[in-house]
Amino acid sequence: MSDSIKHECGIAMLRLRKPLEYYEKKYGSKYWALNRMYLLMEKQHNRGQDGAGLANIKFNTPAGEQFIHIAKSNSSKPIQDVFAQAFKGDDFVGELYLGHLRYGTFGKNELENLHPFLRQSNWRSRSLVLAGNFNLTNIDELLDKLMELGQHPVKTADTAIILEKLGSFVDREVEKVFKSYKLKGYNNSEISKLVEEELDIQNILVRAAKRWDGGYVMGGMLGHGDAFVLRDENGIRPCFYYYNDEIAVITSERPVIQTAFNVKINDVKELEPGHAIIIKRNGEVAIKKVKEPSANPQKCSFERIYFSRGTDSDIYRERKALGWNLREDVLKAIDYDLKNTVISYIPNTASVAFQGLAQSLNEYVDNKRIEEILQNKNELTEDKLKEIFSLAPRREYIAVKDVKMRTFITNDDERDHMVAHVYDVTYGQVRNDIDNLVVLDDSIVRGTTLKQSIIRILDRLHPKKIIIASSAPQIRYPDCYGIDMSRMGDFIAFNAAINLLKEKGMQNVIDEVYRKSKAQENLPKEVIVNHVKEIYANLSTEEISKKITSLLTPEDCVAEIEIVYQTLEGLRQACPDHRGDWYFSGNYPTPGGNKVVNQAFINYYEGNNKRAY
Repeated sequence: MSDSIKHECGIAMLRLRKPLEYYEKKYGSKYWALNRMYLLMEKQHNRGQDGAGLANIKFNTPAGEQFIHIAKSNSSKPIQDVFAQAFKGDDFVGELYLGHLRYGTFGKNELENLHPFLRQSNWRSRSLVLAGNFNLTNIDELLDKLMELGQHPVKTADTAIILEKLGSFVDREVEKVFKSYKLKGYNNSEISKLVEEELDIQNILVRAAKRWDGGYVMGGMLGHGDAFVLRDENGIRPCFYYYNDEIAVITSERPVIQTAFNVKINDVKELEPGHAIIIKRNGEVAIKKVKEPSANPQKCSFERIYFSRGTDSDIYRERKALGWNLREDVLKAIDYDLKNTVISYIPNTASVAFQGLAQSLNEYVDNKRIEEILQNKNELTEDKLKEIFSLAPRREYIAVKDVKMRTFITNDDERDHMVAHVYDVTYGQVRNDIDNLVVLDDSIVRGTTLKQSIIRILDRLHPKKIIIASSAPQIRYPDCYGIDMSRMGDFIAFNAAINLLKEKGMQNVIDEVYRKSKAQENLPKEVIVNHVKEIYANLSTEEISKKITSLLTPEDCVAEIEIVYQTLEGLRQACPDHRGDWYFSGNYPTPGGNKVVNQAFINYYEGNNKRAY
């Protein structure tokens, strides 16, 4: 996307199911597993560049020796930095790994905020390592519950609360098993081993996650060697796994497993919503239900549009379909004048959707050629055929993102001028005042980069008309499940709607939505209704698109500008299994979503720029 929006986080877990000597003998290196972890994390670097962390648990360490090792980095190259630490000596040569890639949507980026987190204990079975791709909307409620249990957490960040929540139920489970064997006359040393064998990880997760509201893939390891990855009941965050007799691996994206272990696509499974993959200390792997899966899972559609890597077979196909579905709107915008049209894309993440758009236009052109040939079959000449086959849009590589530019200029006008040069353009491919220029973007959030940079540089090519086509629908509502989109005022579609309501003399609609939202502010999240939908109720998608075009057109722009969007129906047709489209529809999959969107509107109305959760 042309706007700078941070990705979701990513995780990678790897468990060796055979003794360490097996891998060194078979693969010729004691670092074989560590190399695989590096590949799993590097191939998911798109999911987090604010920081990285890696944890390893070594089995069968003698008493007094450290069995959990953690490395973290918030440097400019965090993955490389973490593994530079890990490859020093043998500390990270062990049986169980958990890695994390961070894009922070909340909190500072100090090392102490990077995953994995450790809750340490002298009992191996009570030591807990946690990392995840998640955001919960009801941390305040969970904090209250911990305090009811008698705890007093010193940190209130969501990860710290979840760590303590899980840890408290680990403690309870350990105590339950301990007491049962103590009554049978076993000594403490014997009981410790029995606890590690008999801990019921499924029961711990069921009890801990009972009140969680949000999107999450949560990975955890206990010090003695049990491990798990849990996915939310709506499947909001993605999770994939693969295991054989040598390894078990879980990641946020499917292709990385295929690449790292050279396995076929059908061998990599998606973890079902509400389920956990649990790997016991003895190597047994089981898929267990933790929360009742939603009847209508709301898997994140933004994963398919933008966040996940396009190397996944299904995602590649879906992104092409998103581009394909834009054909009719693009044809209308250029008045079907394909002969005088250049098509391109920006940024690189839009390249797959662009292939779909280009192929759909080719199909349209082919049908037109066939129709023309059949109509003139008795009068065909070489010149006529050349004329028929000249009907085609020209594909060109128009906009190129230049190296990251810094400016030391403090004058606002001069700084804006420098910002406008973030992208470079290919000159000479667009005919002055003749050609339409169609540029595909995968999504438009704020539109700031479009207005300050992209449209201006495209206008310097002197096209007759510039069409910006978004493969995503209009982003109208904030996210609260892990994407850095939380403030209503950031969305150009929302600002366009507000402008339209005011122009139409409908300020009362805005005021009424505020009144209704404010009235629900202190109600339980389960009864809250998303009243922000009423902002858009009396406005057509076309009206909003026109107003967005007006708001994002620079005053000094010469070419005519038009911005067209994917329809919600087109999105659902292209990504039928990922119906989590609350950013576009306002249909949040959890009660906490409705609470957050109303609070976001209240904050906007009151001029408060803070996050809504």
